[in-house]
Parts: sequence; C-alpha cells; structure tokens
Amino acid sequence: MYQGSFEKNFDALQPGARSYRGADDQERESGAWPAQVDGLRIGYMEKSGKNFYAVRVQQGDADVVLRNPVHIDPPRHLGYGPRLGPEPTIVSTDEPILELFDAIMAANAEQRTELQAIRNRLPARPHRKFT
Repeated sequence: MYQGSFEKNFDALQPGARSYRGADDQERESGAWPAQVDGLRIGYMEKSGKNFYAVRVQQGDADVVLRNPVHIDPPRHLGYGPRLGPEPTIVSTDEPILELFDAIMAANAEQRTELQAIRNRLPARPHRKFT
C-alpha cells in the first residue's frame, strides 16, 4: 500500500502510522488494507521518477518500519500484471512477493529478528494474497 512520497514521509514513518503527507503538504489517510489481503502487507513509498521502495512490512499485529528501504522491481517482485500506484496493489502469487521479502531481510540484517518472526508466521509455500 502507498505510504506517500519518500522525500516527504520516510523520516517520520513510525509503526502504526495511518497517514502520510501529500505533495500539497496536507495530511492524507492511508486507508484500510483491502479485506481480501490476508497475508503479508508491504508499505511502499515513491521516489521521484516513479521509483518505488518497500519501507514497511506488516503481518497480523507486527509492523516493522525498515531502516533500509528496498527498491521494488515490479516484474521481479510483483510478477507481470500488478503495478504500483496510490491504490493498494494486490499480488496474488507467492513467489515474487516472497522474493521481495527475502531482499528486505537481506538489506535489513539489523532487523532480522523482527522480520524473521513475520516470515515464520507464513507457511513455507503460502497461498495467500499479498499487497
């Protein structure tokens, strides 16, 4: 789910945040996660040039703001079809999103305990919908 522009919002992002600062500097609600999303939830921000970065990982009551954001490569991390934008992006296949999660874990070794706890909640081959 979109969490706002990177430049305006990343430094202030905290677990539990439900809003972000828009381009006009007004506070905007992030909205609720889509009801059909029953797995891993990844918050992303946009840097200029339509470059998206994973900045937050949620699953159940766990909410981890990443110290080191990870660039999202849409074909590799979302599969072909889903595209990132201001509306939640649903990814229905497991492999691409788990590859993104592996990249997140590799880039955030100092948060490995928190991230591994989230990974441990997911089945080895989950068949869930992710965003």
